[in-house]
Formats: sequence, C-alpha cells, structure tokens
Amino acid sequence: MTKHFDVVGIGNAIVDVLVQADDDLLDNFELTKGTMALVDEHQAETLYASVGPGLETSGGSAANTLAGVAQLGGRAGFIGRVRDDQLGGIFAHDIRSVGARFDTPAATTGPSTARCLILVTPDAQRTMCTYLGASVGLDPADLDLDLVAQTKVLYLEGYLWDSEEAKAAFIAAAEVARAHGGEVALSLSDAFCVERHRDSFQELVDGHVDILFANEMEITALYKANSFEEAADQVRGRCKVAALTRSELGSVILNGSGTHSIEPFQLGPLVDTTGAGDLYAAGFLHGYTQGQGLDACGRLGSLCAGQVVTQLGPRPQGSLKELVAQHLG
Repeated sequence: MTKHFDVVGIGNAIVDVLVQADDDLLDNFELTKGTMALVDEHQAETLYASVGPGLETSGGSAANTLAGVAQLGGRAGFIGRVRDDQLGGIFAHDIRSVGARFDTPAATTGPSTARCLILVTPDAQRTMCTYLGASVGLDPADLDLDLVAQTKVLYLEGYLWDSEEAKAAFIAAAEVARAHGGEVALSLSDAFCVERHRDSFQELVDGHVDILFANEMEITALYKANSFEEAADQVRGRCKVAALTRSELGSVILNGSGTHSIEPFQLGPLVDTTGAGDLYAAGFLHGYTQGQGLDACGRLGSLCAGQVVTQLGPRPQGSLKELVAQHLG
C-alpha cells in the first residue's frame, strides 16, 4: 500500500517560550536553578506576564522529532491538542511552517495551551517551568485515523502515558496503523516516566511496538537492570528494532540477533542537550522510512543529535539537509 506520510507523531503540543531572565526572577518565584518544575495554569500565566519578550516555538518531544523529519525532507504529520488561544495559534503556525501537517482541531473549552517557560540566566543555566494544560486532554476523539492509516511509521511519545485518555488514544492509533500495514515506534521519553508506568510500558513494547527509542537510563529503568548490557539483552527480540542512545558513547541498535554500534558525531562544543533524543529519533526514522539499512539510520540519527547539542534549544538552527550532504554524502 502506498503511504502518503513517512512519520506521523502523537504527543504533547507545547509552546516553548525561551526568555533571558535574571537570578532575582528565579528567587521571586522560588525556582531552583537548572531544574524542570511542573506548574499550574495560574503560575504559568503569572510567570509568562513577568518575563520580557521571548522566542516562542512549537515544542514537545514528538513535535520536535516530527519537525526534524520534515526538515530532512520527510513527509511528516503531528497529532496533539492545543486550545483556541494565542499560544495554540503559535503552535499550529510554527509546526506547519517547518513542513509538518497539523490538523488537530483546537479545543474550545478546558485548560489553555501547554507551554514550557525556559528561563536562561546569564550563566547559561536553563530553568524550565512546564504547564501541560490542554495537551494532556488528548483523547481518541482527537485522532485523525485517516492520517494514521496513511503513515509508514506512527511515532508515540511516552510522556503522554500519564493520561488515561491519551493512553486510550495511543492504543487506538497503534491498532489502526498496524491494520493498514504501518509500523509503530515509541519513545520512552524519561526515566521517571518509565518508573511510573513500567508494567504497562513493558506490555506496550511486547504487544504494540515495532521500533523502540530509549536512552541508557530509560532502558535500564524499564527492565530494572543493573547495567546497560543486561537491559539490552532483556529488550532484544521484544520488538523489531531497539535504538538505544548512550550520550558520548554513541548508540546501539538491536534487531533480532544483530547488534549495530554507532559512533557519536562531535560537531562542536556541547551547549545544550535538550532535544538530542528527539533529533536522534528524527534522523533514524527518516532513514528508516526511506529504506536505508540500520547502520545508515543510526548514523543519520547520531548526526542530527550531534548538531542539536551544539546550540540552544531543541530545533536545529541550520539546514539538516546541508548537514547530511556535508557529513554523509
């Protein structure tokens, strides 16, 4: 069956608001420098009103991956819930501007659009305040199942597993993708997320997932393993492909009895690791949906991750196509 999309993602639709801030602001709001805190709507609105102008872009883990796929030339779509407010409009415009399709109708009631306020102090430390808002209200009614049926790979973001409605949407979408000859990819997203949902994540990997993305902390948390090697042995064979990232040690891709070790790309000084896993998944999935071998997919993922860590923020500021031409020919 001919597919109109390479990768369609489902995840939190969050607007990243990157602003310069001073230490006094952190003190006034009793924020611990360098951490990520979840805030409620009132705190989010008060903080947003207290900061100066910032860089506002569509964010969220799966959205970052889909933006990367689109920038590489892939046909990408995204499903996520925003509210019909200013930030919801910014999210929709921004993710469409990079070439991804986004048609999820904005909610007309309920919480406002999710946002992550990223406060950058003069010492280059980033302190994040995240309000999840409308994004976690995603439910099966928000799904465009025609879009899901038309993709080669459906990409799911583990962060949404905290919501029962979103969990139901995940399973429904995965079943439709599989029924129409597509594959299902999952990012474990965060080791704490894995700790909260270990049993159901294991069931998801065993029953619904073809391609698993996880970093070293996440995969060892999933199987309560004492080492990366032990975790790799545990996951082997449970899904078609497991792509496991290890920061400066590169990545390991497992399929059947095969093991592919991928070297990292070091393209400059390390500035900010935000988005490294998201862009690794973008590169890998772009290669995968274009029929490349697993070594080539891993190198493409490694290259995209290597670029994004040399800059502030999770969206590549240069051309990924030019980067690929330069380093991978």
